[in-house]
Amino acid sequence: MFPFGLSLNASTIRGTPILRQIEVAAHAGYRALEIWFADTDAHLRTGGTLSEVRRALDDAGLTVPTLIYLGGWFEASEAVWPRTRDDCARRLEQAATLGAAYVIAGPPVGDAEVSRGAARYRELLEVGDTIGAWPAFEFLGFVKQYCTVESALEVLELAPHPRAATVLDPFHIFRGGGSFESIARLRAQQIAVSHFNDTPPSPSRSEQHDKDRVFPGDGHLNLKRYLELLAGTGYRGWLSLELFREDLWARDPLEVARLGIEKMRVSLNQ
Repeated sequence: MFPFGLSLNASTIRGTPILRQIEVAAHAGYRALEIWFADTDAHLRTGGTLSEVRRALDDAGLTVPTLIYLGGWFEASEAVWPRTRDDCARRLEQAATLGAAYVIAGPPVGDAEVSRGAARYRELLEVGDTIGAWPAFEFLGFVKQYCTVESALEVLELAPHPRAATVLDPFHIFRGGGSFESIARLRAQQIAVSHFNDTPPSPSRSEQHDKDRVFPGDGHLNLKRYLELLAGTGYRGWLSLELFREDLWARDPLEVARLGIEKMRVSLNQ
């Protein structure tokens, strides 16, 4: 039995309103819910409030590991950076309101200057010190420059800060051509959250994208080794089911969430 809490990433039940997401996650047996800003924004546009969302989370006994996501900050020009920083600070404040320690900060899609990106990251971490929520730098397997654990660790090391952290994900490690063994290079405090999923044997690695992810155990990845390495860092945080499948979005969200947690429990008990 691995020592992780089970979380649902709202991407798995995309299209479900945020208050219903909270109900679904709690009723399915999860103890945490990763929330997307697109869903909080939709709730606010209809007259809802973040305080209302926070009450619903507290009543359901759910933790929020992260909110998702910040983009465009890494490669922001000097002229654009002040506005981008202010936008990121606003998002960090929203995360703190919902009790989240981290906001996932995405990498640049194309080439970008590492030193500039690391400086931006350090600045956002320092903004987080005043707010109580921090950015977590995520690598993505299908981007050019930041697609492996090693590439994310380079940014963390260039922006030394006690809250500098990345996001782990079996799909992204596989898709980026990396190895699960790289997880051993991280310390527990450098992992904001671990997403959890599997990948099919086809299409080929280089052709896979978010939509190809499958439930844990339904693919070909050695998830037992992934979990062993994750536990070996000392990490005792959340495993968060993150899928992006239109076929699942068309189904009853509670049914999907229950199936997902069953699959996760099987993986944890291997």
